[in-house]
Amino acid sequence: MLDFLKGWALAAPVMLAGGAALAQEVTWQVPTSVPEGSPFYVNFLERFAENVDTLTGGRVEIEPFGAGVLVPALKVYEGVKDGVIAAGHSTPSYLVNQDPVNAIFAGFPGGMGPEAYITWIYEDGGKDALYELRAAEGLKSLVVGIGSSEIMAHSNVPIRTAADLKGLKYRTSGPWAEVMKEYFGAVPTVVPPGEIYTLLQRKGVDLIEWGPPSGNLPEGFHEAAKYIIVPGVHQPTFLWEVVLKQETWDALPADLQGLIDKAADLTTMQGLLHFYSQDIKAMETYRSGANEIITLDPAFVEELSEAGQDWIAKTAEAQKAEGKPAMSELLAKYEAFEHSWSAESSYLIRNQD
Repeated sequence: MLDFLKGWALAAPVMLAGGAALAQEVTWQVPTSVPEGSPFYVNFLERFAENVDTLTGGRVEIEPFGAGVLVPALKVYEGVKDGVIAAGHSTPSYLVNQDPVNAIFAGFPGGMGPEAYITWIYEDGGKDALYELRAAEGLKSLVVGIGSSEIMAHSNVPIRTAADLKGLKYRTSGPWAEVMKEYFGAVPTVVPPGEIYTLLQRKGVDLIEWGPPSGNLPEGFHEAAKYIIVPGVHQPTFLWEVVLKQETWDALPADLQGLIDKAADLTTMQGLLHFYSQDIKAMETYRSGANEIITLDPAFVEELSEAGQDWIAKTAEAQKAEGKPAMSELLAKYEAFEHSWSAESSYLIRNQD
């Protein structure tokens, strides 16, 4: 965090020098995987565009686009690789089926919460590992968004035990979809974000998960289903990134690379704090409304967490057996930091009733 603040302090004078904005040098059209106007769009991508404009003094313009305008919602990474778009904004969650190492970055049940995770990303090697993974794919990554814990489900049926999940149609994606299917007998369904509300309202699925409390509130999920299931054990935190081809990044002047990188860091820090603030207000709204909020028993939360930890450990071992040890090696580093955080973070004050 200290390095980030120092970097921003160094970047700011460049942005302010001379007063007037410099001539625009670069324009990127950047689609994301969510509809225009959604909290992820505003809090991550629009904020990033504004920060890039400010720190570069107008030399770089980011033009945000909602899902489906330039490329399909779940095809952002492919769009960049295929050269259809210069850059894109999405989440590693949508890549887990292609390469399960992405689960470590996407967030998974039993994994670190936002406090520990953002520390691992920025201070203990997580970001470097993500960037190395994307570099091997010919891509440059910029972390542009880390989120708070999600709501486990907006549901048409009450969920209190593992038995309640069996056979239910559950809109989800990433590691949680695999855990639901393999360990609890649920039937995961993946649809683009813009289709979730209609699917839930028409009871095309029994329950859905999407985002943190304030991310879900404007989507109206609480109006389409009676029950709200917490805590977000399925997705303790989550990460979004802007990706572009490495040659696109390399073509930028070095000073612009540094400023854009700092804009990404700044966006991520601001975005997480914004989610924390708005999530509290959203939960107050839910609690004062017609929904029934079900807080899972700690023993059930632990059961779900252990299933997620077992899934990711077995998946990493399977990858290793196939001659691909990268996931196992990265998971070991992730878990070592998680263990240290859990063992030594009791000094922190957390305000809970």
